[in-house]
Amino acid sequence: MHLAAADLPHRGGGRISLGHLAASALRREHRRRAIAGGAVLASALLLMATPRLRHSPALHLFADMRNLLGVPNTLNVITAYPLLLAGVPGLVLCLCGSGCFGISLRWEALGWFLFYVGNVAAAFGSAYYHLKPDDDRLIWDRLPMMISASSLLSILVIERVDERAGLSCLLSLLCLILVSSACERVLDDMRLWVVLNSAPCIAIPAMLFLFPPKYTHSRFWFIAIGFYLLARFEGLADRKVYSVNRYFISGHSLEHLCFAMVTLILTVMLSFRNIKIARDS
Repeated sequence: MHLAAADLPHRGGGRISLGHLAASALRREHRRRAIAGGAVLASALLLMATPRLRHSPALHLFADMRNLLGVPNTLNVITAYPLLLAGVPGLVLCLCGSGCFGISLRWEALGWFLFYVGNVAAAFGSAYYHLKPDDDRLIWDRLPMMISASSLLSILVIERVDERAGLSCLLSLLCLILVSSACERVLDDMRLWVVLNSAPCIAIPAMLFLFPPKYTHSRFWFIAIGFYLLARFEGLADRKVYSVNRYFISGHSLEHLCFAMVTLILTVMLSFRNIKIARDS
C-alpha cells in the first residue's frame, strides 16, 4: 500500500490516513509561520509609528549609586561579575564540543558559543559602564547582552524549527544589533534598540509553547526564561525594588544576578540533555 494512502488506527475506533496527518501538520506549520511573520510585521509597524526616542541623562541615574570601598556604584559593578563566573565554564565546555554538551547541530554550536561569549563580555562591559555611567560607555553594557539574547532566540529556532532558518535569524539579528547601535550613537534614536531588547521577552516564551523540543530536559528552558523575565522586570523596577528591600540591593543589581542564573541553568541543561526527536541538520 502506498504510504500516503495508509490508514492508522484512531483512539475513537476510526482510522486516520497518513495523508490527513501530513496535511494537519502542514497547517500547523503554516499557522506558526504566520504567527512569526505577524510578529515581525507588528514590530516593524510599531517601530515606524513610535516617535524617536532620544537619550536622557536620567538613563544613567540608577537607584543604588553608593560608593563602597572607593568603587563607584559598587554593587552595580560587583554584581556584573557573576556573569563571568557562570559564562566562562559554559564557554569552555562549549568549545570542547558535543562530548561535553548536548549539541548536535553545527550552527546550534555557534549560537551557544555566541551566547557564552556575550555573557563573558557583558561582565566586563557592564562593570566598565557602571564605574562611570555615560553615553560613551553605554554600548559596552548593552551590546553583549543583546548578542546573548539574540543568540538564545536563534538557538531555539535552530533546535525547534529549522537549522537554516535559525542561522538566518541569528545573522539578521546580529546585523540589526549593529544597526540599532549606529542609530543610537549617530541619530540619537533608541527605537530599534527597544524593539530588539523586547523581542526575546515575547518570542522565546512563545516558541517554548508553540514548538516541540528536540532534546530532553526542556523544563530547564522554562526555569531559565522565568529568571530572564524576572531580570527584565527588576531592571525596569530598579527604584521600587530598592525601596521594598529597605535599600539593601537595587533592582538593577538583582537584574545582573538573575542573568547569571539564566546562564547557569542553561549550562546545567546542556550538560544533562540528550536528543529526544531526531531532526536532519
